[in-house]
Amino acid sequence: MNYYLGIDGGGSKTLAVVTDEQGTILGRGLSGCGNHQVQVELARSSIQQAAEEAMKQAGITRNQLSYAMFGLAGADREADFQVLRPMIANMQFPVYGIVCDTEIGLRAGTRQADGVVLVCGSGTNCYGINKQGESLQVGGFGYMFGDFGGGGELAVEVFRTVIRAWEGRESSTLLTEAVLQTLDYPSVERLFHDYLDRGARAPRHLTKLLFQVAEQDEAAREILQRQGRELGKAAAAVIGKLDMMQDRFDLVLVGSVLTRGDRRFITPQIEEMIKPLAPGCRLRRLTMEPVAGAVLLAMEKSGHHVEDVVYDRLNEGLSVKEEQA
Repeated sequence: MNYYLGIDGGGSKTLAVVTDEQGTILGRGLSGCGNHQVQVELARSSIQQAAEEAMKQAGITRNQLSYAMFGLAGADREADFQVLRPMIANMQFPVYGIVCDTEIGLRAGTRQADGVVLVCGSGTNCYGINKQGESLQVGGFGYMFGDFGGGGELAVEVFRTVIRAWEGRESSTLLTEAVLQTLDYPSVERLFHDYLDRGARAPRHLTKLLFQVAEQDEAAREILQRQGRELGKAAAAVIGKLDMMQDRFDLVLVGSVLTRGDRRFITPQIEEMIKPLAPGCRLRRLTMEPVAGAVLLAMEKSGHHVEDVVYDRLNEGLSVKEEQA
C-alpha cells in the first residue's frame, strides 16, 4: 500500500493529512501558523507538529510515505524557498516537494492538471498552469505591489467609506450604522478620534458588513464589484500570458470572500471579464479543503494515477462547509 502526506501551511493554521492510494484519510494533524514570513521557527514547529500528528494517527512512519507534499503560504519567490528548502529538508522526509498554497488550492478545485486559481481570503492572489506545464503567479504581495482587496483591505475600505460619508466626501451609506453597531460606538466622530488616538486598524471582520448591506447599499456594492473586477484582471493576465484563451479549464475560486459570502456582487464581475477572453473557462468554487490538493499533487509526483474514487473519498473527508463570510 502507498501512503501520502499532504500539508497546507497557512497564516492561521496548518493542516496535515495522510491517505492511502485510494484517497482514504488515515490520519490528520492540526497546528498553528505555518507561514515562515510570519515567524520561521513558529512555522517550522507548526508544520512538523501537524505532520507528526497525522502520521501517528495513521500508524505509519515518514519512511513509509511514497511522497509528502508541502503547500505553504508565502512560498512565492526564490528568496522564500531559500528559507523553506533547508527547513523541510531537516524534517527528513525521504521524498517530498514544496509548492505555494495557491497551487494546492487550484489542484483541490479541479480534476485536471491545468487551470487557474483566484484566492480572496485575508489577501488576494492568482496562479495558473497551462497544458504545457508553464505556470505564472500574479499578485499576492499587497496593495503597494498591485493588489486590491482581501479581507484585511476590504475592512479598510468599509472603515474609510464610513469616514468619508461622515465628512461629506461621499453619500450616506448603510455601512455607517452597521460599523457603529459592530464596533460599539455612539457616533462616527467618536470612532474617528478613538482610532486616530490609538493608532488602531480597522478589524478584519468589518468585511462581513459589505455582504450584509450590499443589496440595499450602493457604496457596499461598489466595493464588492471592484473586488470582482480586480480579481478578473488578475485572472485575465494569467490566462493571457499562459496562452490559455482557447483551452478548456477550471477557474477555481478560493478563500472566504469568494466561497463563503454572498457571491452576487463579485462573481459576475469576474465572469464578465473572463468569458469573452476564454470561453472554455468554467468558474468552480472550492468545495474541499486545500490540503486535498497537496495529497493529489503528492500522488501525481510519485507517479500514481489519480482515479475518480480518490476525488470522491477526499471530498467525503475534506469537504468545506458552506457558510456566510
